[in-house]
Amino acid sequence: MFDLTAYLARIDLPETPVADVDGLAALQRAHRLAIPFENLDVKLGRGVAIDSASVFDKLVTRRRGGYCFEQNRLLLDALAALGFAARPLLARVWLGMTEPQPLTHTLSLVTIAGSDWIADAGFGGSYAPILPLVDGAEAEAPDGSRHRLEQNDDYGWMLLREGVAVSTVPGAAGTGWQQQYSFDLRAVYDGDLETGNWWTSTSPDSRFTQLTIASIVLPFGFATLADRNYRRHSSEGTTSGEITDPRVYRIRMSLMFGIDLSTEEIAELALF
Repeated sequence: MFDLTAYLARIDLPETPVADVDGLAALQRAHRLAIPFENLDVKLGRGVAIDSASVFDKLVTRRRGGYCFEQNRLLLDALAALGFAARPLLARVWLGMTEPQPLTHTLSLVTIAGSDWIADAGFGGSYAPILPLVDGAEAEAPDGSRHRLEQNDDYGWMLLREGVAVSTVPGAAGTGWQQQYSFDLRAVYDGDLETGNWWTSTSPDSRFTQLTIASIVLPFGFATLADRNYRRHSSEGTTSGEITDPRVYRIRMSLMFGIDLSTEEIAELALF
């Protein structure tokens, strides 16, 4: 059984959202503000389980973060508990890529009063508010970035972003509208998600086996830590730098992302 009370406490929502558009927006926003995106278990050789019980234990009970297959599993379970009609979709990430990638991202399709919306609690490269599944639909995030959905002849739907680059993705900086990920509306089954998660967490070609990543949405910005490189963007400006001391890395991970690592775990990450 999904413990909705514990989940709402984890994301600091004092009232239970109503199963409407405003409730969906509030739920996704609170989730992203509270639960960091991170791949530490991949880099620590622990593997990533994406069944509901394992995800709840890690992200809620143990107050860790996770990546898309974990984050959006938790969001889908919360949506079901709240009475939303929602199902998973699989996506192909284009941000920072020059060649087509496997389907290694997941998001949610939510149907409210006969209209479809996309919600995504697990894209570590940026934060997109919920969007209606309408060609040309746009939304502005609190960090000032803009997001747009477009129908695409080759890939179904494409999510694009314009704004300050604060991504965990190397090579993602640029100007103008940038492709984030593409998706279609075909049915997605547990085995499909397991396959995507297995590739993402084990393939030497996956960015999650190559980089140690953490990110968090801020009230008016975004903060990322990719290996030793830190970047924070808000209404007050952008700061960035390289962390060269493992003690500073440990403090930064705790204070900004709420993740407490032991000195042994820091050593296992082999960043210093």
